[in-house]
Amino acid sequence: MGQLYLDKVQKFYGDFEVLKSIGLEVKDGEFVVFVGPSGCGKSTLLRMIAGLDSTSAGDIVIDGVRVNDKPPVQRGIAMVFQSYALYPHMTVFENIAFPLRVEKLPEEKIREKVGAVAKILQLDKRLQQKPGMLSGGQRQRVAIGRAIVREPKIFLFDEPLSNLDAALRADMRIELSKLHRDLKATMIYVTHDQVEAMTMADRIVVLNAGDIAQVGAPLELYHKPQNLFVAGFIGNPKMNFLPVTCEAVDAGGITVSFEGQRIAVPVTPRDGIVGKTLTLGIRPEHISLISGDLRITVTPSVIERLGVNTVAYASLSSGEGFCSLLPGSAPIRVDEPMPAGIRAADCHLFDANGIAFERHVDWQKLEMPEVTAA
Repeated sequence: MGQLYLDKVQKFYGDFEVLKSIGLEVKDGEFVVFVGPSGCGKSTLLRMIAGLDSTSAGDIVIDGVRVNDKPPVQRGIAMVFQSYALYPHMTVFENIAFPLRVEKLPEEKIREKVGAVAKILQLDKRLQQKPGMLSGGQRQRVAIGRAIVREPKIFLFDEPLSNLDAALRADMRIELSKLHRDLKATMIYVTHDQVEAMTMADRIVVLNAGDIAQVGAPLELYHKPQNLFVAGFIGNPKMNFLPVTCEAVDAGGITVSFEGQRIAVPVTPRDGIVGKTLTLGIRPEHISLISGDLRITVTPSVIERLGVNTVAYASLSSGEGFCSLLPGSAPIRVDEPMPAGIRAADCHLFDANGIAFERHVDWQKLEMPEVTAA
């Protein structure tokens, strides 16, 4: 079992509140990712779960047992840090075996456990080598192996891939996802990289300034962000935001205007918003050069040709940045005006406080579309 429950967990450093009454339940076998910008409190929260930092208030419960006062070794957790923290004078075998030797397990049992873990991590041919002979990805696998061999209830990962290059990070994301599937273990992973969060997590916990901004499945956060912060943080490139005015409200949605054009956005309306300034959100990948319910003209100042895609960066008349993610062969040029078409069905709408209006989108069907026979 590897269930975790956080009940109104807070952390203060002096008078400064780092974490604000965090409440969260992680189910047995889940892969949960804490994501957010630097300074949002994600690593602090992970260290509190591990027992490396104390809680100022609230309870941390693992498998029904309150562990606030228990040292890390008694919590049934194993943690993989950003740095590999390997012993350079020890072989791969001895690095993985170290926690088992601390527990004084018989040699035969140690060899059995280390051998099984090394096979899972494809390190079985490296057991007699020392860390200095390994690549960065292999060293990180040794650090993960040292955690696996303890058979913890919960694995904790604190930005374990941030020291690797881009290609190796992509490979390690795949390996960690496979590892989670094979072990069926509870894993909590901290990162500032929303791409890692989107590709690996069963659920994502988005943290902002010490508070939970939203919790949900990756595509739920992508299609139905609850506020401006989550909308702008989840997605790459980030969502575009346009200042609009509410013109009318009906059962089908909210009609807004932008630079003299009107567009009816299919969201659940609220009272008292006619005439108010709202924020229209549109993701760069939903911009079209051909058609749209709302069409604006922008002039790219920078164009990135990435092969399969082209990214165009421009500015609105208000000075706000505007990004378009287009097909790789898009016929656009720097400093030449280009059309940007926006479909109403792709739009997000936020009120003056940054709270999202409910979109008429079933993200679960988008995640797993129905397959019909030919």
